[in-house]
Amino acid sequence: MKRTPKHRLKDRETLASLPILMQYDGLRIMNKQSNADRDQGKTTTTERMLYYSGHTRRLGGTDVDDGSTVTDFLPAERKRGVTIQSAAITFHWPPLPERSDVQPATQKGSKPLPLPSPSRHHTINLIDTPGHADFTFEVVRSLRILDGAVCILDGVAGVESQTEKVWYQAAEYKIPKLIYVNKLDRDGAAFGRTVREVASRLFVWPAVCHIPWFEGGKGGQVRFCGVGDIVHLRAYRWPQVKDAKGELQAGDGKQVETISIDDPQIADTPFVDEMKRARIALVELLTNHDEVLVERFFELGEHLDIPADDIIASLRRCVLNQETRLVPIYAGASFKNIGVQPLLDAIVQLLPNPKEVPDPEVSLGRSVGTLTQLLAGNLQAQETLSEPHKGPKGKKMSNERRSLAVIANLEACALAFKVVHDPRRGALVYVRVYSGSIRRGASLYNTNLQVTEPAQRLLRMYASDSVDIPSLDAGQIGVIPGLKHARTGDTLVSYLGANPKTGPPPPLNSLQLRPIEVPPAVFFSNIESHSLHEEKAVKSAISLLIREDPSLQVSEDEESGQTLLSGMGEFHLEIAADRLINNLKAKATVGEVEVAYREALLHPSQPEKALVDREIAGKKGKAGCTVTVSPLEDGDVDEDSLGDFDSTISEHGNQITVSMSGPEDPSRDIDAWIGRLPSHLSVQNIHVALRNGAMAALGRGVQYSFPFTNVHASIHIDPRTEIFDSDTSTPALSSAAHEATKAALRNAAQGGSAIMELVMNVTVKTDDASLGAVSNDLSSNRGGHVISLEDADATALKVREDLPVIDLRKVYAPRDPFESGSSLADQEQAMTSNSNRERTIQARVPLKEMIGYLKHLRSITNGRGSFVMSADRFERVVGQREKQLQMKLRGY
Repeated sequence: MKRTPKHRLKDRETLASLPILMQYDGLRIMNKQSNADRDQGKTTTTERMLYYSGHTRRLGGTDVDDGSTVTDFLPAERKRGVTIQSAAITFHWPPLPERSDVQPATQKGSKPLPLPSPSRHHTINLIDTPGHADFTFEVVRSLRILDGAVCILDGVAGVESQTEKVWYQAAEYKIPKLIYVNKLDRDGAAFGRTVREVASRLFVWPAVCHIPWFEGGKGGQVRFCGVGDIVHLRAYRWPQVKDAKGELQAGDGKQVETISIDDPQIADTPFVDEMKRARIALVELLTNHDEVLVERFFELGEHLDIPADDIIASLRRCVLNQETRLVPIYAGASFKNIGVQPLLDAIVQLLPNPKEVPDPEVSLGRSVGTLTQLLAGNLQAQETLSEPHKGPKGKKMSNERRSLAVIANLEACALAFKVVHDPRRGALVYVRVYSGSIRRGASLYNTNLQVTEPAQRLLRMYASDSVDIPSLDAGQIGVIPGLKHARTGDTLVSYLGANPKTGPPPPLNSLQLRPIEVPPAVFFSNIESHSLHEEKAVKSAISLLIREDPSLQVSEDEESGQTLLSGMGEFHLEIAADRLINNLKAKATVGEVEVAYREALLHPSQPEKALVDREIAGKKGKAGCTVTVSPLEDGDVDEDSLGDFDSTISEHGNQITVSMSGPEDPSRDIDAWIGRLPSHLSVQNIHVALRNGAMAALGRGVQYSFPFTNVHASIHIDPRTEIFDSDTSTPALSSAAHEATKAALRNAAQGGSAIMELVMNVTVKTDDASLGAVSNDLSSNRGGHVISLEDADATALKVREDLPVIDLRKVYAPRDPFESGSSLADQEQAMTSNSNRERTIQARVPLKEMIGYLKHLRSITNGRGSFVMSADRFERVVGQREKQLQMKLRGY
């Protein structure tokens, strides 16, 4: 079976203080923005890429401030000037021949800016993602399907807290990365300082491939005019043009002067001297990590004599080898149309193709391996709790041979990573194909939901527009419209000759790619429909909203009947409410944002037994079990101590252990014991049904109606006395576990229960002048506990103790225009002695007190403060705050 696409693909992506994701033939770039209020230039860089590739024809219609960008097309995005949901778009670099008119033009007497691969054109699938912390899930699910990244940093702000957070998320997926330092045209931009921050706070070796080129100085105005290409030893200048009034302004970026370092214009300038120092530093850094370049250096003997192709090849080897922790750095100013084309060149030269990235992780039941192992027949489903024994062990070899034959008919394997509701086209499911090819009209089996749906159309997206295509090959990203069931994180497979009702045969019907983890929601608002007549339509709209964004969750208060919508933050819920009412036309009212509390037990319960014997879902159901609940202690259950028919899982802060009375002599009677179970129930089915019932009971507290946390529920079932042949079904088992768990919780709550609130790890960054005010506000006004007051770099060292520290004395960074001193030590001393140097406050603060904190922080720091927070754990509300909360809950 043919598994490779007709055309060889290259996958890439980019990440940074801005959000954009791309796939490069399939390239991908995901840029991460620190926050939506202080734009890093992600969308601007994206729009410039589209312009220079020929996808858009004019520059004036792609302005973020004007609300006319291609990728930010939602009304809410254009209104607020921020990216809210990720958008996909496809273009080519270098531009295709029919778009040769967009090739960079040249000044008279200058050489054209060379393209790295003039004989080959690459397809780039770009995904523009949000930068606001509340939309982190949009970034995470994009990272899941990426092969490379470009981190875009603000040259003024440097490495910010949200940048660090997403950087380490990308590192968890082992995504190769480049860095693009943007906004170097701004006052206060510091390329050299940013390079040192990359080393000290991201714990990587910065390989400076571009340095900024500034004109002017010595009392006059300094202007960022271009970059020095350290790899090719030449400079690129983007000249200014005169407007209608005769005033100089930035050109459209298509005219680029290419100047050799030997050109008399610049040969004897300090800029060229700095380029030579940068080349020596780059070669020295690469030879510390790449033996191939060491041999080449010994052949030639001089740093400046090494050809650019050898350096590019060395950079690529280091980028692909994550152990080197080496990251190339480029410079530019996207809004002034400087540096974007060389960035695109670097992307197609350095980032990996799909065959060069680690195999995606897959699972067959409880067997975990890689996709390559599966396709080679080296991954077999284990006969564990997920697969009941069906006969003597002598059938094992025949099962393996059957698995190989089954795998040979696998036509495609893909991951659904995003679902969008389009008013005209319905549900649009974004997929990344990992193996084979999905063809138009193919039947796709959802291994998570066990349903089959047809791929009636396949689309390639251009932001809000699309083009029909006949197939999606391995490594590509595309859209399948019309799928009614597929959700984010579902695995879709196409199988030759599959039964539309039952799907592919085992073990492929249990094949799953590594899922996308959904973070827990911590804020909520209540939603009320305007009338009973509108209630059904409102619930339908909420369902569409949650299918699009799984980080939103919906629940219903049993006592009040209110519908509660939960999300990641205030802005997240604000946008969700806006889309619900304005986009989905739901006639409802959304309440104020509140935080989610939890309930916890203080004492263990007595064993509670439940026996269900009633009609369930129209069928007779009979089952029983015994449940005991207790406060969860660290390490409450040792998995090594569990029996062959026991299991334990941890979910939503609780732990559920299921134990079954097995045979008296497992070594002899196991097959006969399992054979006595009803044919429609496997050991795995019994465990899952009991766990589901217990989790449903833990979802609502006894005294305060908040979900339980820190609870250990122990469920025991004896198949001989609590399973009743065909009368026992999985719904009956779930009902028995639900009733027994509720009874046990009521029993334990007689000794009292506690209200738990989520405490956040908060990192606030501000200048020295505002340090005291911010620290006092956190500890005195918000009930927080300040852990440390540090310089920003010192804080980074503590947070990432697992990564080796980069020696800044060995890091090359060009001097910034405003810096004085002749050595790194002088520069570091100047930064340290600056009374306005950046300081970091580490604190633990209740989530309730962080509502509306950003606006308050900006007001007490004159707009210079920023913060990022992450969930730590739930802790008991005590003292006066507990009394106030209890009064609020009771209403008196």
